[in-house]
Amino acid sequence: MELAQAKHAFITGGASGIGLGVGKALAAKGLRITIADIDGAAIDAVLATEGEAFRGVVLDVRDRAGWAKAKAEAEAAFGPVDLLFNNAGIASFGYEIADMAPEAFDRIVAVDLTGVFNGVSAFAADMRARRHGHILNTSSMAGICAPSQAIGGSYAAAKFGVVGLSETLRVELAPHGVGVSILCPGQTTTGIAQNSMKLGGDMRLPPGRSVSDSPPAHSSPCEVGTVDELAERVLSGIEGNAPYIITHGRGWWPLAHARHVAIEAAFDGMYGDA
Repeated sequence: MELAQAKHAFITGGASGIGLGVGKALAAKGLRITIADIDGAAIDAVLATEGEAFRGVVLDVRDRAGWAKAKAEAEAAFGPVDLLFNNAGIASFGYEIADMAPEAFDRIVAVDLTGVFNGVSAFAADMRARRHGHILNTSSMAGICAPSQAIGGSYAAAKFGVVGLSETLRVELAPHGVGVSILCPGQTTTGIAQNSMKLGGDMRLPPGRSVSDSPPAHSSPCEVGTVDELAERVLSGIEGNAPYIITHGRGWWPLAHARHVAIEAAFDGMYGDA
């Protein structure tokens, strides 16, 4: 979608981190921005500095009635949403799957995966009817290749789910002129650890680390990127209707490649080389 044809973006997790960075970049292109976030104080801080291009709404992405209310308020203020960015997410770092509390698993899947579906459910049919719009869903490099580091099995499961949901949605909406992209950031300086704790998340931290450390306390195979760098790639990916937007992922490629090689070998073992 050409950003020159877009007027209104709705961004969850929009009061900090990746959501706010992309919101600022889109506002610089002339879009009006609705930032939806569970943290009302963070929304107020953004609105105090960003001017009339921004408005905010408190939203827990698990709340479907809240989605309907937020959509109605956003479109009453700024008109139909042209760009939906399902970005809100939490994590539970440091726990192997066998050690995770079931309620932690459920909470992360509810925010990171079902929350994405709730956004799609609220906006996609309208975009399809108007034959105009773009949906950007945040997954992760952990949604392409589950790393060996204990970043939390529920996080990887939810982010893999976002990829599957988005790939299907892209096929369904393409004939109607609506684009879908999957954002797969590598390790980026955001407040995900702190935001996760606000929703009851838990972090098993190594000695000497605290939840205020950024990025979250787990090892990473690649460099740490900035939100500004990521935002530039996001805008380019939207304009090109890229299926996947990869950022700062150079060090992740060996893991992704190994996974694809294993899948290819499984097919070759079943069907031979033909």
